Amino acid sequence: MLLAADVGNTNVVFAIFDGTEIRARWRIATDGRRTGDEYAVWLLQLLAVEGIERSAITRIIFSSVVPRADHNLTVLSQKYFGIEPLFAGQGAAAWDFEIDVDQPHTLGSDRALNCIAAHELVGGDMIVVDFGTATKFEAVDYNGAYKGGIIAPGINLSLDALVGKTAKLPRIAIRAPETTSVIGRNTEDQMLIGVFWGYVAMMEGLIDRMKAEFGRPVKVVATGGLAILFDEKTDIFDVIDADLTIRGLQILADRAGA
Repeated sequence: MLLAADVGNTNVVFAIFDGTEIRARWRIATDGRRTGDEYAVWLLQLLAVEGIERSAITRIIFSSVVPRADHNLTVLSQKYFGIEPLFAGQGAAAWDFEIDVDQPHTLGSDRALNCIAAHELVGGDMIVVDFGTATKFEAVDYNGAYKGGIIAPGINLSLDALVGKTAKLPRIAIRAPETTSVIGRNTEDQMLIGVFWGYVAMMEGLIDRMKAEFGRPVKVVATGGLAILFDEKTDIFDVIDADLTIRGLQILADRAGA
């Protein structure tokens, strides 16, 4: 089995693959100070709950946009599994697709993995949208080459800024408004309209502009926890896969021969 972990700015997602099938997945808050031993205490208990023997893990691959976590994940892999881990974008797991931008080395590993997985699973010209701490839009051509993209503040970051910089506005939960009206009748509804419908308008507008630059049919692939929520109120997504990034790790590990 393959242990894959994607370290994002907000959460770390661990998954166990049996072949191409996700056998189990877990999420923990990102903390660059968390030691390899702390990861092990948490992870080994969850493996036991799922009935997965530690010895069944024969391959490990990590993706990280938090450099401080890399050493501790390496300790977890070496000390508790006896495995030298792969890191996405490095060594045997180096990127195997064209990164056609001005500074290829600055492409985050999570974004690269989304491109790999979307090209493998969907194919064709596409726009990949990932709802995370930031919302990322990736342009991927039919050859799988990364042609560039957009980075926008995530919806929760936008809400945090709105609430944090105002004295009287309350904290609200992100949810789909109950009606399609964009004229709110109270403060909370007005905030929800501004955040939710404002975000939908931003996505639709940027995707329309990206499609115009492609100049040919494009599929839109979405991932991240909020993709399903937004899909209820817009028809811009062709495919939604909440596991896209972690699936990219499995595909990359297989290509690396791990």
